[in-house]
Amino acid sequence: MGGKNLVPMKDLKLRLQDAGYENVETYIQSGNVALGADHDPSDEIGPLIASAFGFEPDVLTLSEERFSVALANNPFDAPGNMVHIYFCTTSPKVDQAKLKSLLAASENYALKGDVFYLHAPDGIGRSKLVARIESCLGVSATGRNLNTVSKIQLMLDAQRS
Repeated sequence: MGGKNLVPMKDLKLRLQDAGYENVETYIQSGNVALGADHDPSDEIGPLIASAFGFEPDVLTLSEERFSVALANNPFDAPGNMVHIYFCTTSPKVDQAKLKSLLAASENYALKGDVFYLHAPDGIGRSKLVARIESCLGVSATGRNLNTVSKIQLMLDAQRS
């Protein structure tokens, strides 16, 4: 969650705890939340945010296993700010022609199941692909750089110990 619809992560954490979620942890302002639930909370979090903050964002929830596998499957050995992992809502229907037309010469990608990996050594700020990634993937997706994904994995690991 970013841009004009900012949610203070401390407030979000409290709202999620009040709703009965356990081990709620947030990481940076972009809506990264790790929490414990005995069911899939996908349909509950958006309305919870809407009632508390006045807008309903798209919400993508991942099981700890799916998240950990995505991190483990990262094919790129590069600094964490140069690798971006896009978690897709469903299996992508990649428009290869469009993707290749937008891919910079320095960029590389891999698709593993419903996760798209992008190595962008020149950064994503000027990447033509990143600006149109969902139209290339054919599904909704949310991306995080490898540094962020690694930090969230550390949060999950700490919750387990």
